[in-house]
Amino acid sequence: MSNAVILKLNELGYTTIPESFYSKVAEWKSWYQGNVKGFHNYRVRNGESMVNCKRYSLGMGKKLCEDWANLLMNEKVQITLEGNKEQEFIDRILTENNFAVKANEMQEMKSALGTVAYIPRVVGQEVNESGEIVPGNTSGIVLDYVTIENIYPLAWQNGYISECAFSSVITRGGRDYLYLQIHRKEDGGEYVIENRIYRYDNEQLADEALTNVKGFERIPPVVHTGSDKRQFVIDRLNIANNFNYLLPTGISVYANAIDALEGADIAYDAYINEFVMGKKRIMVKPAASKFLDGTPAFDENDLVYYVMPEDVSDGAVIQPIDMTLNSDKLSVGVQFALNILGSKCGFGTNFYQIDQAVMATATQVISTHSELAKTRGKHQIILEQVLVELCRVLLRLGNTTMNAGLDENIEISIDFDDSIFQDKDAEFARDMQLLSAGILNDYEMRMTYKNEDEATAKAALPKMQAMTKEPEEEIE
Repeated sequence: MSNAVILKLNELGYTTIPESFYSKVAEWKSWYQGNVKGFHNYRVRNGESMVNCKRYSLGMGKKLCEDWANLLMNEKVQITLEGNKEQEFIDRILTENNFAVKANEMQEMKSALGTVAYIPRVVGQEVNESGEIVPGNTSGIVLDYVTIENIYPLAWQNGYISECAFSSVITRGGRDYLYLQIHRKEDGGEYVIENRIYRYDNEQLADEALTNVKGFERIPPVVHTGSDKRQFVIDRLNIANNFNYLLPTGISVYANAIDALEGADIAYDAYINEFVMGKKRIMVKPAASKFLDGTPAFDENDLVYYVMPEDVSDGAVIQPIDMTLNSDKLSVGVQFALNILGSKCGFGTNFYQIDQAVMATATQVISTHSELAKTRGKHQIILEQVLVELCRVLLRLGNTTMNAGLDENIEISIDFDDSIFQDKDAEFARDMQLLSAGILNDYEMRMTYKNEDEATAKAALPKMQAMTKEPEEEIE
C-alpha cells in the first residue's frame, strides 16, 4: 500500500519519505503483533525431512508498548484551560471522540511504530465555490487517529512536519478505495486541504470523483482553512531516528533492541521446552501393552507411556523415567534477557522481574527506576507540545466553523501522573514541617492535599476552626 501511495504523491508533484522506512515500520509491527516471519514460525531439518516449528514468545513487543502508554497517557493526566468556556468546549470534543481511551491506544501505537497523528475533521462543513469555509453549519468535530503506516510527510524542517498527506482504505459496494487527504501551504502561507479518492485494485490507484463514492458526496475537493497553522498534529517518541536522521518521523521504542527481543524469546522458548521435553515418561514392555491390529495402544489422552524396543529383556515390565530439569539455570537466562531488553527500551535493568512477589516502597521505586523517570520526562516534552497544539487546533475550528467565540491563545497546562515516582509520605512529612515553620499556609496545605482551589480552601478553614474550637466557660 505505501508504495502505491508514494507513487501517486510523486505523480502529483510531492516528495515524501522513502519506501524503505515503511518496510522498517512493518518489521516493528510484526514484533508488536508477536509473529515475526522466519523467527516465531520456522523450519528445521530433522533427519531426512524439514519440520515446522513454532517458538514460544513472551510477547514483549506489545508489553513494552503497553507499559510506555500507561506511563505517558493514563486516566490521571489532566488537560487544564484557564477559561471555563474553553475548558467545557475541549472537554466536550474530547469526550465525544473517546479521547481518554484512544489517547492511551495511540501512545501504545506510537511506542510500537514511532509516529502517530491526530487530525481534527469538521462534520458537515460547508464551503463556498472558492473553497472557503462557511461558518455555523457544522454538526461537530471528529478526531481521526492515524498511525505512521498512513502518514506521508511532504515538507519538514528540523523535525517539524509542515505539510503532510494522510491515507485510509475504505470499502464501498465491495470495491476498495483509497482516500487521500493532503495538507499543504499555499504561497501566501495559508493552509489548504485537498481531498482525493482513488479506486484501489492490485496495488494500482485510479482517479475517482468524490461524488461517486457513498459517504464522500459532500466532501469538497479543496478546503481553504483561512489559517497559517496546520490542522493536524504529529506525535512521536523523543528518540533520534538513527536509521535516517534526516527524516522527521520517530522510531519504535524497541527499534534498536530487536536482538534483545529475539534473545528474550529464545531464552523463554528454551525455558518452556525444558518442561515439555523433560516431563516424566513411563516405558512399558511390549508384552504388557495392549495391541490393536499389531500396534501398541494406550489411552489417547495419556502421553506418558512409551513402548520399549522388542529386544529389551532385562528390567521391570514398567520402568518410570524422571528427567532432570535445568529450569533454574534457564530462568536466569530469561531474567538476563529481560534486563537487557528493559535497559535498551528506557525502563532500566530491573523493571521486568520474573519474581515480583516483593512489593517495593515508593522510595525504592524512585531510586530503582531513576533511568525510567528520566526517559519518561524526555518523552513528555513532545507529548505536552502535542496535547497543547491539539487543543489550540480544536479551539480554532470551534471559532471558524461554529462561531463559538473561544480564546485561541488561552493558557493551557498539562499535568502528568507522577505518582509512581513520588513518595507521598515523605512529601507530606516535609510539608508539615514547612507548615509548622510558617513557610506554608494552612490553606495551601488544603489546596495540595484536598485538591481545592484557593477560594474553597480559605473558605473551609473557619469552618474547621469552629468545629474544633472548645466552648468558653460562662463567667458569672
